[in-house]
Amino acid sequence: MSTTTLDTTETAPAPAAVPVRRTRRRGERGPLGTALLHGGLVLASLIALAPVAWLCYLSLGPDKDDYLHPGGIASKLTFSNYGFVLQHTGFLDWFKSTLIVALGTTVVGVLVAATTGYAVSRMRFPGYKPLMWVLLLTQAFPIAILIVPMYEIFSELGLIDTYWALIAINCSTAVPYSAWLLKGYFDTIPFEIDEAGRVDGLTPFGTFFRLILPLARPGLAVAAFYTFITAVGEVAFATTFLLDDSKYTFAVGLQTFVSEHDAQWNYMAATAVLIAIPVTVFFYLVQKNLVTGLTAGGTKG
Repeated sequence: MSTTTLDTTETAPAPAAVPVRRTRRRGERGPLGTALLHGGLVLASLIALAPVAWLCYLSLGPDKDDYLHPGGIASKLTFSNYGFVLQHTGFLDWFKSTLIVALGTTVVGVLVAATTGYAVSRMRFPGYKPLMWVLLLTQAFPIAILIVPMYEIFSELGLIDTYWALIAINCSTAVPYSAWLLKGYFDTIPFEIDEAGRVDGLTPFGTFFRLILPLARPGLAVAAFYTFITAVGEVAFATTFLLDDSKYTFAVGLQTFVSEHDAQWNYMAATAVLIAIPVTVFFYLVQKNLVTGLTAGGTKG
């Protein structure tokens, strides 16, 4: 006789899943904050791009007075302004002069600023702090009061109407800021690297050129970009020190489209668009290091 045992135990019902409310961590943006941030960035981008787009649009108008009636440009778009600028003006001479001055200023200025910033960052010589404050103080003087004394100095040296004069003057403007920038970047590079270079038998110059400069590439890129832009856009000194039409830079060449009673805005717009091309190319070459250099250079110093 078999006995059947019945399992009278009842399976307890599974507890209902309780939704877990995710706690937002400190500093984390919510959906609304993210939307507002992206919306602000899009708006800022549109504001920044609007003048560039407007300039490109005006450069396609065939008449000098089209800027007064921009709505009519769409029906008569043409690239004739670019052809006129390239074929019937000194644009190629302006390009050559601007390239010489800008690249010369960049090479000389960044080299001087790098050596100055490195010396102040690593060495404690008498007057190293006043030196940096003097460099900062030079930025307080307006260009207008510097033109006359500099003109007299370069006139005595026989450098009027030469590229060297303009390169030296642009360096006097760009080097102080670049020296401060690079000094802050060199401060972020450990001193142990310098000590390792000395242990390996490198001279101070060998340590600087073979070890420090490769590590400071982002900071050098920022300094080079700032120096290049300063040289390309400088007007007052270039107008004063360059007398030969064939040596005009872009900034001076643009003024030839404006006379006492007339202004050829269509040609000016086309020239401005063409000027932006080399600057954009230079920016593309250094843009990988720009953000790193700007952020790292401001962490210390």
